[in-house]
Amino acid sequence: MNDILIKKWLNHFRKRGVSEELIGVYSDYIRTLAGNSVPVIFEFEHLSRLIGIDQTRFRAMVNSTSSFYRTFHIKKRLGGRREICSPFPSLLICQDWIYRNILLNVPVHPCVHGYVPGKSIFTNAAAHLNKKCILKMDIKNFFPSIKIDWVANFFNQLGYADNVAFYLASLCCKNGSLVQGASTSPYLTNILLRSLDHRLSNLAKSYNMSYTRYADDLTFSGEYIPHSVIGIVDSIISDFGLRVNTAKTRLQIARNQKIVTGLSVAGESICVPRSFKRDLKKELHFIRKYGYQSHLSKKKIRKPFYIDSLIGKVNFWLQAEPADPYATKALFMLQEIQQGNVI
Repeated sequence: MNDILIKKWLNHFRKRGVSEELIGVYSDYIRTLAGNSVPVIFEFEHLSRLIGIDQTRFRAMVNSTSSFYRTFHIKKRLGGRREICSPFPSLLICQDWIYRNILLNVPVHPCVHGYVPGKSIFTNAAAHLNKKCILKMDIKNFFPSIKIDWVANFFNQLGYADNVAFYLASLCCKNGSLVQGASTSPYLTNILLRSLDHRLSNLAKSYNMSYTRYADDLTFSGEYIPHSVIGIVDSIISDFGLRVNTAKTRLQIARNQKIVTGLSVAGESICVPRSFKRDLKKELHFIRKYGYQSHLSKKKIRKPFYIDSLIGKVNFWLQAEPADPYATKALFMLQEIQQGNVI
């Protein structure tokens, strides 16, 4: 397949009267990119045509990417606010193209479960089922800590010319670093942190532990985890220019409830946490007792998608525990309400 691609390009250059000397240079460039299973991109105009964006707008995006984001804040579960930068549709088209055509062709470490096709919070949690000890750590300011030169260097290593690597990196960054909200950020971190994952995975093996990473959440589990491991992990992460959010470091031992990426792994199989079930059952109880509309009125609920959020929570429960009879009945009741069959 690569030879056919190279031959097509060389024939194209010869038809356009390109010298054999220059064709030789192009041939090496094409061969490197094809060998890495990524698209051939020669220069600015070529990239804009591949993505399908007008050159004037494309140039504006590359030169001033920050102008193509809408910024807002959401509340964090444990307090504080998280900044989210949502790319404008034209920039999102560029990022999605890079994600589908370049990033997905680059392998990531097997321990990574976040934003990897075929993996999820469920596969991440399953690796830590029924372990006596669980260590959870979090990388601070995850996306902004990955700078644009790191991203450009990655594209350069794939074989892209310096100018092309810069264009691609610019489209993936804002103000010189990765950004929460760009569709390329999660998978780029998976690629760029492959060496970190390799070191942490080897560390885990040396202590007979399992290790997984879901975005900025690191999880280790085993029959015994010495407290000194925390300092070793911190040191390894520091070697990569990153920092641990020490406020989120948790070493869970013995009978304590063990939660990994929102799922309980304390038993033989994955289930949703008791607190999640308790809170949801409380809401469903009042709906059954007073009726849906009366419940909304009594609790002064003004959320336009409240019923959809409840259905989403029950579906999440059933995804973890497909045979649970309570969740099955609850889903039927909520769907009846959604369809207007129950008041």
